[in-house]
Amino acid sequence: MGGSSVRAVGWARSLPMTSTAKEARDWARAHLASLDWTAKAPDTVDSVLLAISELVTNAHVHAHSSAQLVLTWDTGCLHVAVHDSSDRLPEAHPPSTERLGGRGMFIVDALADTWQARPCADGKLVMACFQPPAEALSESS
Repeated sequence: MGGSSVRAVGWARSLPMTSTAKEARDWARAHLASLDWTAKAPDTVDSVLLAISELVTNAHVHAHSSAQLVLTWDTGCLHVAVHDSSDRLPEAHPPSTERLGGRGMFIVDALADTWQARPCADGKLVMACFQPPAEALSESS
């Protein structure tokens, strides 16, 4: 078999409806601390944690679902994926003075390098990719 392989590390956690966005952030922060670039790219870590808050909150509030949170680091990008049981795909709406909420995916869009949502047989998967600054990557590869 030809081709190259990618070294990756990952973590997964189920977050029932009774869990909070803070629990998701605390869990993710503990795992992100094991990556070499967290001390060198604190702004990226903050962006990841805020996006996780938004994605988990969307699963709980809008999908009325538990959330499955998966973090995967492939030495170039931290992939954040949240699965919930709703088949309704999120959209990034600009802020509005007419509604109180609805800014979650707009925030994720602003923070992540890329994001996408895909339907699944049992709901949807929303994924965001975060790339730390090049100087943080060069020292941790």
